Amino acid sequence: MTSDRYDVAVVGAGIVGLAVTREVLARRPGAKLIVIDKQASVAQHQTGHNSGVIHAGVYYTPGSLKARLCVEGARLMYDFCEANGISYQRCGKLIVAVRDEELGRLADLEARGHANGVPGLRRVPAAEIRQIEPECRGLAALHSPATGIVDFAAVARAIERELRASGVTFALGCEVTGIRRDQRGTTPPSTVIAHAGGTVRADWAIVCAGLWSDRLAVSAGAPPNPRVVPFRGAYLRIAADQPPVVGGLVYPVPDPELPFLGVHVTRHIDGGVLLGPTALLVASRDGYRDAQAGLRAARATLQDARDTLAWPGTWTVARTFWRTGLSELAMAASRRLFVEKCAQYVPRIAAMAIEPGSAWGVRAQAVGRDGRLVDDFVISETPGATHVRNAPSPAATSSLALAKEIVDRFEAASAA
Repeated sequence: MTSDRYDVAVVGAGIVGLAVTREVLARRPGAKLIVIDKQASVAQHQTGHNSGVIHAGVYYTPGSLKARLCVEGARLMYDFCEANGISYQRCGKLIVAVRDEELGRLADLEARGHANGVPGLRRVPAAEIRQIEPECRGLAALHSPATGIVDFAAVARAIERELRASGVTFALGCEVTGIRRDQRGTTPPSTVIAHAGGTVRADWAIVCAGLWSDRLAVSAGAPPNPRVVPFRGAYLRIAADQPPVVGGLVYPVPDPELPFLGVHVTRHIDGGVLLGPTALLVASRDGYRDAQAGLRAARATLQDARDTLAWPGTWTVARTFWRTGLSELAMAASRRLFVEKCAQYVPRIAAMAIEPGSAWGVRAQAVGRDGRLVDDFVISETPGATHVRNAPSPAATSSLALAKEIVDRFEAASAA
C-alpha cells in the first residue's frame, strides 16, 4: 500500500464492499481506488460463513430496501455467475407450514412475495409438497422456484480478480481502527483512514465493515444507535455417504417478530446438505474463528463483551425473546434437538447420520437502543464517509443491487 491519496477508499472486503468498489469503478473509470480489510484474504467473515442461498425476496416488508434490492440483486447475481463461469443452481425452495397456526403466517408471506414481485411464487397443498420434495411433509407450503444456491466466497473472489485487473489497490491484513474527516491542509478536504500500519487518505470513504460497522461509524462522528449485536449461527452437515434427502431447500415458516428464518435444510453447491443455522446471541464478534480452528466455540474479547452487555437494547432483546433464547441454547447444547427441529418437516433426517463437526458463522445484527431488531439495510453518512450500518441476509444475494444503492447515496452526499 502506497501513501498516495485515493479517490475512494472502501473499508471491508466482503461481498458488499467488493461489489461497491466494482460499482464505483463502473461509474468512474480510471478512478484511484483502494480496498482495505483486516483479514489477509477476501470474504473471510459473513460472506464466507453463510448457507449460500440466493434468496428470491419472499420475506421482506414491501417497499423496504431488502424487498426492492433482493429481487433485483438475485437477477444480477445469476447474471454475474453466468458471465463468470461460477457454478450455481436454481434449485427452488419450499417454505413449509407443519401446524395449523402457521397457515395464516404462510398466507402473509405469500402476499409479501407477490407484492415484492418474486418470480413464480405459488402456494402448494400437502400432496404437491411431496411431488416437489418427496421427503418433505407439511400442511401447505410456498414454492419459490427462483431461489438458488451458490458459493458467495467464490463470487467475491471473482470480483476481486476483476478489480485487481482494473488496477484497484488492495490492502489486506490491515485492520482499520478509525475514520475522520481532515479539513486542514488539504484541498479538497480528505478522509483519513487510520490502520495498524499508519493512515490512508481518500476523497471519500465507503465503509462496509459488517461486524465492526458501528464502531467505525462512531469513530467518524456518527451516533452509536444502532449497535451491532453478534448472533452466532451453527450448521450441521448430513454425512456425505447418506442418500440425497432434498433436491433443493426446505424452510420452516419463520417467526414474524424475528429477522431470522429458522433452522432449515439447505442443499449446498458442493452437493452436501446443511442443517441450520441457529441464531444465538453471543459476546464475541468473530468467535467463529475459534470454532473453525477446533478450539472453544466462541472467544469473547473484552471489548466485544463490554459493548454487547452495555447496550440497553441487548437486555430488551433478551427480555423480549427469552423463550427463543432458551430454545437456541438447547439446540446449541444438543445435536439431537437440532436434528429434531429439522425433522419436523423432513422426517427422514431424524434417522440419518450427521457429520461430527459443526460449521459456524457470526451475523452482524443491528439493534436499536430501544431493543428493536433492525430489519432492513441501513445506510448513513458522516462528513467524508458513507456507512453501511446494517447489512445482514439477504445482503449477499442483494450485493450487486445494494452496491448501486450505496454508490447512489455516496455520489449524492459527496456532491452536496
